[in-house]
Amino acid sequence: MFKAIAQDHAEALPDSRSAIADLSHDQVLNDDGGDPVAAEPCVRAIRSGPSFADRVRARVLAFEHWCHRIDLAPDLATDIGSRRWYRGFLTLSGLTAAALAFWPDFSSVEAATTMPVNAASRDEFLSQTIAPIALGSDTGRHMGATLRVRPLASVPERPQVQLVATLAQGDSFARMLERVGVGPLDAGRAAALVGQTMPLDQIAPGTQFDITLGRRPAGNQPRALQDMAFRARFDLDLSVRRAGGSDGALALVRHPVAVDATPLRIRGTVGQSLYLSARNAGAPIAAIQSYLQAIDRQVSLQSDVSPGDTFDMILSYRRSARGERQVGDLLYAGIEHGGKPSVQLLAWGKDHQLMPSPDSVQSTTLSIGAPVAGRITSLFGMRRHPILGYVRMHAGVDFGAAWGSPIYAVADGVVNYAGPHGGHGNYVRLDNGGGIGTGYAHMSRIAVSYGMRVRAGQVIGYVGSSGLSTGPHLHFEAYRNGQVVNPLGMRFVSRPTIDPAERTAYRARLDALMKVRPGAALGDMAPSHADGPATATREIDRLAGD
Repeated sequence: MFKAIAQDHAEALPDSRSAIADLSHDQVLNDDGGDPVAAEPCVRAIRSGPSFADRVRARVLAFEHWCHRIDLAPDLATDIGSRRWYRGFLTLSGLTAAALAFWPDFSSVEAATTMPVNAASRDEFLSQTIAPIALGSDTGRHMGATLRVRPLASVPERPQVQLVATLAQGDSFARMLERVGVGPLDAGRAAALVGQTMPLDQIAPGTQFDITLGRRPAGNQPRALQDMAFRARFDLDLSVRRAGGSDGALALVRHPVAVDATPLRIRGTVGQSLYLSARNAGAPIAAIQSYLQAIDRQVSLQSDVSPGDTFDMILSYRRSARGERQVGDLLYAGIEHGGKPSVQLLAWGKDHQLMPSPDSVQSTTLSIGAPVAGRITSLFGMRRHPILGYVRMHAGVDFGAAWGSPIYAVADGVVNYAGPHGGHGNYVRLDNGGGIGTGYAHMSRIAVSYGMRVRAGQVIGYVGSSGLSTGPHLHFEAYRNGQVVNPLGMRFVSRPTIDPAERTAYRARLDALMKVRPGAALGDMAPSHADGPATATREIDRLAGD
């Protein structure tokens, strides 16, 4: 680059230096006083230099050389604090200052000013609005009475008032009637009439009552209850009516609603997803969740259920002659493999638990993390007791967890002990069937009682530190034929706990459900008489009676 600049400077200068170099000594200095005319070209050659354009060009070239040598926009993320970094920072600051200097100026636009309104004008405006009329309020000007106003001896009132009342959560039937204006005598009489047909606490919260109030017997008494109608049950409407005017007695009128209670059966072929296959078949989401939970307790949904199998579920289902439909709980859950049932579960008992057939055998693996959400702090085997100080058998597995954490049953069973149990503190023991039992100790609170049937995953208590314990944890133990065994990785066979005396009824119920055709509950309802008794058309009852 330096060579190029020197060459440019050499080219920019005129050939005066070379011309002077070619002159002889006599031509440059004429000591003898020679001809001045002959020396004049030489003097002009010496005094002539680079022109202004040449000098500007040389400075431009020198500036370009400086720009190539100096980096004005370096990477500010490297060499922080160096001269090169400060040079880049100054460049950035200068460009930022230039951008702010040329920032355009904006001025706000003035909005229209509102007209000041005094109190008198505001009241005049509100008196002319009609919106309060839609909300049941008055409108217009309100002025004080003058001498021209004459008080009325009696104020006429509407002969009837119709309104709708809703039974709130925790509210009583009579108190709800009194709150809407029914007198205490009429409210008590209506509650007594309805209570003869059904318990008042069975009326679902949110039930609406169509109430008609008649004239007042006297000026200072509440209006008389003229008529009240509501939906008592899915298959029954009730009305309380007054006969013979406002002085008549209240009477209860029943209005049965024809209901078809044929169970809803849904069958289909399992595709890539059992859940999606059931949804495509029209099964409700809640029913599918209950179905999957029940099947998963018997077989593995990942390995034992494959595409091409048949899923089968039966739901309690009711529909009224008015077109209303009500989907209930799961009555049956099954899986067919190769055309033969591999899993059959029937809702049985007071709690309607899905129980397998007495002829089937269920295999379940106790999971380490099933009793409580926590970590293992002590294993099964010999150890030094943290309180007693000597080595003895630790007949279980300890799970460390926060105080009050819920404790879950690892398998279905029956509670055969619930209460204080020596060093175990608050203790619950379950009989899981087949000679297998599980125990849960050191609880802060017990959530079950003796003789209660529990399901896998049900909360039976809460973590605490009762008994011989150094802190909140769960002591979990397992028994086989009364002997303590290591619960980690233990497998046991749990057989159905159906009473042998009920097995015949169980099989009869199962056979009746298997005769229900898929989609039979969605057909046309048989005609019924509105004034007839409140009977339900149940196809399953007809099948069971055949």
